[in-house]
Amino acid sequence: MTYSQNGKHPVLRVAEVTKTFGAIEALKSVSFELHRGETVALVGDNGAGKSTLVGIIAGVHRPTSGQIFIGEELVEFHGPDDALDRGIETVYQDLALVQEHDTAENFYLGRELVRWPWLGPFSLVRKREMRNQARRAVEDLHIKIPGIEKQRIMHMSGGQRQAIVVARAAFWARELLLLDEPTAALGVEEAGEVLRIMVEIKEEQDIAQLMISHNLDHVFRVADRILILKQGEQVALLKRDESSPEEVVAYITGAKRPADQIDLQTA
Repeated sequence: MTYSQNGKHPVLRVAEVTKTFGAIEALKSVSFELHRGETVALVGDNGAGKSTLVGIIAGVHRPTSGQIFIGEELVEFHGPDDALDRGIETVYQDLALVQEHDTAENFYLGRELVRWPWLGPFSLVRKREMRNQARRAVEDLHIKIPGIEKQRIMHMSGGQRQAIVVARAAFWARELLLLDEPTAALGVEEAGEVLRIMVEIKEEQDIAQLMISHNLDHVFRVADRILILKQGEQVALLKRDESSPEEVVAYITGAKRPADQIDLQTA
């Protein structure tokens, strides 16, 4: 059943998705929806199934059973390119940046703007246009990096690189932004800047976001809802304003169980 938000269909609907790897059941009938302009945080211990779920939505894995809907359309991704074609962008922990390239070259990596494309390897890259568009995309998110148009990634700090990756993903995303630990290994100030960018993307660009994070402080700063997985099972889907970090930890550790499990054990 689809639930609308403000009369709109969800950007993403995951319906009873299960994933097995041999004898290992990594996901067990996970279901949730994500709406435009909403951020859902995906939390749980290592091995809970978070990366597997994001990988399915990103087209890296195919579900063993269950369905994925983008808008009202049932989709079957056979690879990451299928997800990209549907406006789904992913920010991975390894950032996927070419250190020797500048911001624009990394923004358009594999998507370069060219003049006379029919000339193949003899076509010309429209580098000035790429730099202008990349600069505007970064400026729209109020990211301040001196000389960003021509500065190579290798000369940027970890926080600046993460900001560039998130801005690049938002630049290309039409429907959904997937973020795998976007603040991992960053200092307090740099992490705060990445979180600010995520809020701006949500509010100004109205893009849906699904974020994996182990940092509950960060989760409660940016998420609207929190999806908790434990050993592949969906144990809770909480509204941030009606929950607390302590409740989330209780679900993660098993100190608090879903109502249906409690009813089953006390019956």
